[in-house]
Amino acid sequence: MKRIAVFALLLNASVFGPCLGSNGSPETAAVFSPQLPSQAAAAPERISLWNGKAPAGEGETVKADAFVTVHRPLKPNGVSMVICPGGGYGGLVMGAEGHGIAKWLNQHGITGIVLQYRLPRGNRFLPLLDAQRAIRLVRKRAGKWGCDPNRVGIIGFSAGGHLASTAATHFDGGSPDDPDLVNREGCRPDFAILVYPVITMGKKTHGGSRSNLLGRAPGAKTLDYYSSEKQVTAETPPTFLVHAKDDRVVSADNSRLFYEAMQSRKVRGKYLELPSGGHGLNGYKGPMWDAWQTQSLQWLVDEKLAPGEK
Repeated sequence: MKRIAVFALLLNASVFGPCLGSNGSPETAAVFSPQLPSQAAAAPERISLWNGKAPAGEGETVKADAFVTVHRPLKPNGVSMVICPGGGYGGLVMGAEGHGIAKWLNQHGITGIVLQYRLPRGNRFLPLLDAQRAIRLVRKRAGKWGCDPNRVGIIGFSAGGHLASTAATHFDGGSPDDPDLVNREGCRPDFAILVYPVITMGKKTHGGSRSNLLGRAPGAKTLDYYSSEKQVTAETPPTFLVHAKDDRVVSADNSRLFYEAMQSRKVRGKYLELPSGGHGLNGYKGPMWDAWQTQSLQWLVDEKLAPGEK
């Protein structure tokens, strides 16, 4: 019986010991300690961003909402990404460019937060407000979700890539005295990954995305504000871009323009130009699709944003 008791004590120590960090703080453990192999990954959790009362820009609020679905990996490495699906600002490709991406990220220890952002429908402010809110929310709940608040990225596809690029070029440090605790968090992403993104609202833009976001006759200032290549500064976070040369829906010039602006302002990043694949990279499969996934993960390691995989 004594042997059994000793074994039980050792088992408890090995199982429950990792629940506290080196300073005994449960918050530290939540951020950096992986879940135990015997546990199942948490089921995806859908969360309201605005609780039914959402900002509409220029100080107005409306009865509306946006949502995130949090996909948590079995063994989180601290990295998280807000995922912005494409759809030309007229719809959302929530499967392949949303939940499918989250599941892929989970395989590599990254928490995927799929953003179901509001479509503009005549109000250009809505998508960016939702993306900024999602980044703030991840930082606020970083401890609970096993995320490092200093390694919160954003990834977007096509028009969702445009949204991600606007989040990477329009941000603030939060409002310290705001009664809404989420709004006290900053919304600058720590990095961005832009996959065949719409970037410019100029000649090389995707016409449908521009008209859906900005309307048929936007003014010059509005065009410049949402032309992300014109908004890059030294504060823009490190960015990985990928585009196929033969993309006939969204010209690769979009990624080139953003990368050139990054280089001129000494923003770290990488541009992967693929020889083929078109828009969607052969239907989200094959060697071109695999190439950007492999290289973007390695880029995160090279930038010391993610640990190398064992």
